[in-house]
Amino acid sequence: MKSHFLLSLAVLALLVSCNSIKNVFGKDETPHEVYADKIDDHPMRKQWLAVSGNILHTPSSIRLPYKQLGFFPAGKPRALALAFTAQRGEQVNFMLQTNGNLKPVIYADIYKQEADAFTHVMAAETDSTRFGFNAEETGTYILRLQPELDASGEYALSIIASPSLGFPVAGNKARIASVWGDSRDNGERKHEGIDIMAAKLTPAIAAADGTISSVKNGGLGGKTINLKVEGRNLSLYYAHLDKQLVYEGQNVKKGDTIGLVGNTGNASGGAPHLHFGIYTYSGAIDPLAFVKQTVKTVPDVKPKDLTKQLQLTKAIIVNDRDTIKSSTILTPLAVTAANYLAELPDGTIIEAPFKSVKTNTTSVAVK
Repeated sequence: MKSHFLLSLAVLALLVSCNSIKNVFGKDETPHEVYADKIDDHPMRKQWLAVSGNILHTPSSIRLPYKQLGFFPAGKPRALALAFTAQRGEQVNFMLQTNGNLKPVIYADIYKQEADAFTHVMAAETDSTRFGFNAEETGTYILRLQPELDASGEYALSIIASPSLGFPVAGNKARIASVWGDSRDNGERKHEGIDIMAAKLTPAIAAADGTISSVKNGGLGGKTINLKVEGRNLSLYYAHLDKQLVYEGQNVKKGDTIGLVGNTGNASGGAPHLHFGIYTYSGAIDPLAFVKQTVKTVPDVKPKDLTKQLQLTKAIIVNDRDTIKSSTILTPLAVTAANYLAELPDGTIIEAPFKSVKTNTTSVAVK
């Protein structure tokens, strides 16, 4: 037990010092860390860990929704990192499936990029094809993929961002007419929520599982309901209701009808609508990303042969400054809707447009 504890501390120290990753002492080990313990005597372990840390500093930038078909060749430790922006309130969902006869174990970890470090957000179980997280902050997140040592094989990855809460008004005719920050009372205050226009008596819906924390009548909001979301620092505010159909302390499920849309409070005499707000311990926040109705579909990606090397047919510029010469040999790691993600001879990963490369006859290492 003592030796295992010391080993865990050593692994933690190595990760923090080499990768600038913030870890919470005492938390359960991730599958990636468990595997690092398992290969303690492997001669390539240090290089495998170094790759896992270094790749976070040179991620490929992507936009969601996103899809890639990938292949990890054998021969040396490799990893791939994808950086994307997520808005506070979005739920980011991943689907990672290994394909073909060779099904490598791939460790998937999500990090939040900070000014000078990376905060670990979550780790996927290696037997799970679907995983995701709620973005509690707007910012840059990184998905790191790394296969086990001496492994190779194909996989398919899809990433999509969707609202983390349900839409708070029933039916398909409701529409958002006023958003966060709009002027109110001739500019004396700003709108702290969104207004959803709907016919009077349209059901107002619980946007998440939770507990009704207040049911009130009076003031600007008229008939209001507050719903404390289960497991999250969020309180949902429903205002201008015609009727309240719940009581304080009641537990509700996502999709339950909790009230009916109206025009009470300072909306009296105006068009019926639901004022929907979200509050945290720090105050009101913009609800739009939490409930937005439009979700883009994942782009189609045509399969390419990733088991053969690529060769540049013309020079390309990467990072807005570095020129990669024509005839440079590349190792393909993935194909997207627009280009290859490929490895240069020095290990750097670049985006190579389809029109800039041709397939070489040399095969990459497969094991």
